[in-house]
Amino acid sequence: MTTSLEERMAHLIRAVDDLSETVARQDKEIARLTGRVEMLMMREAEREANSPGSVYMGDERPPHY
Repeated sequence: MTTSLEERMAHLIRAVDDLSETVARQDKEIARLTGRVEMLMMREAEREANSPGSVYMGDERPPHY
């Protein structure tokens, strides 16, 4: 019985370690993506500030079509 409990505990410790690594990796990825979103939002705000009165729609066809 002791061996069985030790084996189960070893598996649980390994699972917790794996989950901890996954969470740490995801935290880094979320931080990286958050930085990119902030950068894109600043770019868009800057673009809008530099072109008042015109509204750009990314899916619009250019006028020559």
